[in-house]
Amino acid sequence: MKNLGLHWKILIGMVAGIAFGVAANQFGWGDLVKDWIKPFGTIFINSLKLIAIPLIVASLIKGITDLKDISKLSAMGGRTIAIYIGTTVLAIVIGLGIVNLVGPGRGLDEATRDNLLNDFAADAGKRIMAAEQQREAGPLQALVDLVPENIVGAATSNGNMLQVIFFVICFGIGLILIDPKKAQPVKDFFDGVNEVVLKLIDLIMIAAPYGVFALLAALVVESPSADLFYALIKYSLCVLAGLGLMIGVVYPVLVKVFTGMGPGTFFNGISPAQLLAFSTSSSAATLPVTMERVEEHLGVDEEVTSFVLPIGATINMDGTSLYQAVAAVFIAQAYGMDLDLMTQLGIITTALAASIGSAAVPGAGMVMLVIVLGQAGIPEAGLALIFAVDRPLDMCRTVANVTGDATVAMLVGKSVGKLNEPHERKLDDHYPAK
Repeated sequence: MKNLGLHWKILIGMVAGIAFGVAANQFGWGDLVKDWIKPFGTIFINSLKLIAIPLIVASLIKGITDLKDISKLSAMGGRTIAIYIGTTVLAIVIGLGIVNLVGPGRGLDEATRDNLLNDFAADAGKRIMAAEQQREAGPLQALVDLVPENIVGAATSNGNMLQVIFFVICFGIGLILIDPKKAQPVKDFFDGVNEVVLKLIDLIMIAAPYGVFALLAALVVESPSADLFYALIKYSLCVLAGLGLMIGVVYPVLVKVFTGMGPGTFFNGISPAQLLAFSTSSSAATLPVTMERVEEHLGVDEEVTSFVLPIGATINMDGTSLYQAVAAVFIAQAYGMDLDLMTQLGIITTALAASIGSAAVPGAGMVMLVIVLGQAGIPEAGLALIFAVDRPLDMCRTVANVTGDATVAMLVGKSVGKLNEPHERKLDDHYPAK
């Protein structure tokens, strides 16, 4: 086991967790899993979330100050946002193409539809209420929310990551503009914090296979009745086909064409982050590992990863956008509605905007889906139709989100001359300042 790669250890933990969960259901060990195994999975996720904000603060300040030039920051920022928007639009178009071609909601049995609506009406109601609050806030509320009134308060929640990034970018620009002699002690401090956080990631990842085991065992035990899944199998396959195209074709082709790196090397480098994304359903929780893998195993310079990946975990939701497009059309089909071209173009625009505002935590895409449904004139109560399979699909779309972040980091790194040969650091290595 010692000589196995981290991705193999995590994969073994995943398979063992699923198998144990199935056995627990068969032998009536559900309470044992919930009371004595699931808490260790929760601790593992919390430990990753614990270092997300310190990692963003330290690495982003270090990355910005290493640039030493605001024009470089502006160029990198423009390319990052443009590529993120491009991949998101492509994901939405792929999702719409598949769901229109397959038509998973056409001919859905009325009794099955009514049963799903009744079973998950309460959960749908909560998401609709949350989306209604966002809609009532006004068109510029997202811009207002970008600027925190208290950075300490903003840093208390990973859901406020965009606010923290805004403050840290401003802080980093301020450091570049002041006297270098006065800025150096501050820069040295954050360089040290960055090194400590990177070492903590190494230590936390030792426990990753066990944390993943606990998470998946609990997920299997707590899953809804399998009977509900059969009615939604075509919908799920549409989402998975779209995500599979993005992960297995679009991203590796982009990496190969623009960086020359083969798919095998790319997936071998990013696979532990993908597996962790699948287990946690959270881009934010996976961010520390994504940054480590992209820098050490894919060769992207820390100046790029510290800027591109935290922003990607917040605004780049390719998998979530694809799922929203498929879900919106599926629900419309289930209600017997035909969506014209203009309505589906509206779905592309709304899903893109919603993905930027979607928090990097499990289930946030559901709230944004309500906004997409409302824009297209689709009954929002139809959200209840897809709740039964949302969690496993959330796990899969988070993998696409994380893979997209890594892809864009490589493209931006190549475009600014910051893509080098990978260099893996061992547990007892130091992280010297560059």
